Amino acid sequence: MADQTPVGPGPRVDEVLVDLGARAYSVVVGAGLLGGIGARLATLGFRGRVALVTSERVGELYAATVVGSLEKAGFRPAVVEIPDGEQHKNLAWLAVIYDRLLDAGVERGTPVIALGGGVVGDLTGFAAGTLLRGLPLVQVPTTLLAQVDSGLGGKTGVNHARGKNLIGVFHQPRLVVADVDVLRTLPPREFAAGLAEVIKYGVIGDEMLFRRLEDGLPDVLAHGREALIALVAACCRQKAAVVARDEREERGDRAVLNFGHTVGHGVELLTEYRTLLHGEAVAIGMVAAARVSRGLGVCDVATVERIERLLRRAGLPTEVPADITPAALALAMQSDKKAAGGRVRFVATEGIGRTRFVELTTEDIVNHL
Repeated sequence: MADQTPVGPGPRVDEVLVDLGARAYSVVVGAGLLGGIGARLATLGFRGRVALVTSERVGELYAATVVGSLEKAGFRPAVVEIPDGEQHKNLAWLAVIYDRLLDAGVERGTPVIALGGGVVGDLTGFAAGTLLRGLPLVQVPTTLLAQVDSGLGGKTGVNHARGKNLIGVFHQPRLVVADVDVLRTLPPREFAAGLAEVIKYGVIGDEMLFRRLEDGLPDVLAHGREALIALVAACCRQKAAVVARDEREERGDRAVLNFGHTVGHGVELLTEYRTLLHGEAVAIGMVAAARVSRGLGVCDVATVERIERLLRRAGLPTEVPADITPAALALAMQSDKKAAGGRVRFVATEGIGRTRFVELTTEDIVNHL
């Protein structure tokens, strides 16, 4: 499933396979990888024109390195830049990306690189999955949250006024490159938001990962290279296994990745995607999910306390904002794309590393908070 290759005396490169048969691809995790992206694309057989979509802040920091790597490998890169922020993950900015990709002369075989966080990855992935009936996609996630979660698995989409990611397609990338060195330039708040997803992976299926975070959080917060490579690769390995079993959520296995997201997405909707980062909303949602699990008798108080304590140590919020009423939260959760017939297939925790699905109404959920 994974191959670990030493890179001289420096940090290792950990390669995780997302096994989808003929559409299998690698997630390459390491340090100092941006300068080799051009060579990796050439190895995959791409030539000529390539499009790079990034955001203003990320582009200022890293676009030149990636463009230089592409030009060195013989590519002709065109750069498309969009504003930073979740509020731009909408149909209006999707249309802008379509226009700029077409202006750049993309063709059916032109690879499109998404260099940025979850907003860039989701928007670019959706554009690549739908323009000219599908363009090759390469994800280069630059936030911790995107590296461990949204950058792989093929989910793309944009937000709608009625909910998060309601419009989208499954479009798997050809390659994912996760360079942990770029995480050093993340604002502390964004880095902490990414840790919420790392903690999620520990809760849903990897108690050892959770313990590693409990014991080694200071090293992670200090951006220790080896620690970050190990954490990102562990999360990618877990997600790759889930995606290989249930790529399009047809069996239901993949829904386990939604732990904390039912309440989290409701909170994001009610705060108009402006007050909280996605990972912060997920952190609130995970504590809520643990409390609901406790209320249902599924897990014990100690599990709830461990989850809440680790999230707080990571600098994350754990309480639903005081101005959100239970009634409003219940209504917001009903608009979630996972809701059906007024009920939600809720991901409950039985303990660190173990989950189960419980069918609940959104009123049931808020009544246990």
